[in-house]
Amino acid sequence: MDRLNEDVKRALKAKDKKRLSVLRGVKSSLQNEAIKEGRELQEQDALSVLNREWKQRKESLHEFENAGRDDLTEEIEKELAILSEYMPESLSEEELDRIVQETITETGASSGSDMGTVMSAVMPKVQGRADGKLVNQFVRKHLT
Repeated sequence: MDRLNEDVKRALKAKDKKRLSVLRGVKSSLQNEAIKEGRELQEQDALSVLNREWKQRKESLHEFENAGRDDLTEEIEKELAILSEYMPESLSEEELDRIVQETITETGASSGSDMGTVMSAVMPKVQGRADGKLVNQFVRKHLT
């Protein structure tokens, strides 16, 4: 949060309206989440909020691309570039596969009916570093 506050100040001084808008939006989302939770956010909570912001923009980007709105696509790509500075480094497919296999072993899962158990155990381990759809694909691959 300190880094975010400092970056908001820098964006203000630099008169970088786009960066300022994105950072204020993220800061607002973090504050709203803290109010909703009734406590100060932990790093994991903040990652969850950032991930939600990232996903919303990715979905918008996809919709704008499908609609042929290049002007809006450019804007969303700029926002994603700004957000990416705050996101943890993504896991490689090999790392994700290893985490999924370890979790399947830990939980004793053996069939597709154990998918929910494995997903709920894997997601906290990869929070903000892997997309849920990709995790789902890996879990499904190993359980079927």
